[in-house]
Amino acid sequence: MTQNIGDVDGLVRQRIRALRLAQGLSLGELAERAHLSSSTLSRIENGQRRLALDQLVTLARALDTSLDSLVETQDEEVVSHPISDHGTEALRWRIRHSPDLVILRQRVTGPPPEPSRMRAHPGHEWLVVLSGTLTLRLGELRYRVQTNQSAEFDTMLPHAFGAEGGPAEVLLVVDPEARKGHRHDAEG
Repeated sequence: MTQNIGDVDGLVRQRIRALRLAQGLSLGELAERAHLSSSTLSRIENGQRRLALDQLVTLARALDTSLDSLVETQDEEVVSHPISDHGTEALRWRIRHSPDLVILRQRVTGPPPEPSRMRAHPGHEWLVVLSGTLTLRLGELRYRVQTNQSAEFDTMLPHAFGAEGGPAEVLLVVDPEARKGHRHDAEG
């Protein structure tokens, strides 16, 4: 996606105003922080005054953000599509601004886990049950995680999960180390 100068100019003005309002600042308060007059700031926000680089730097500081955050354009896709996860029924998505995290959607159909199925590996996981009931076993403890409930745990603790009373749909967010453990489990 490409943007012309006018689009970027308008986007920067919108961001300045949005950040000011999100921080609960009046025109006068932000103008004072940025060493500008209220009328100058108003004209900048409304497109009636040219944006000068030195003013953008000062406004970025006054809004406690970076110049890059004010001027960067959206050149990446907003919507991402799932990828089939290693021949399983699971789907995965990458989080663009946290590429080390992966989101997995998995349909769990197996019975509640037995201790022999428990695995431990480096990493951290967070999951939410979208539908059904999940039995999560962490070490010696068993947890019932029902629809709209979540669980978070260190994957160095032996763990396994299964469905209780029918299939369960689960959304997992895993860090890179936990992802390696999931790959190994799927291959083994």
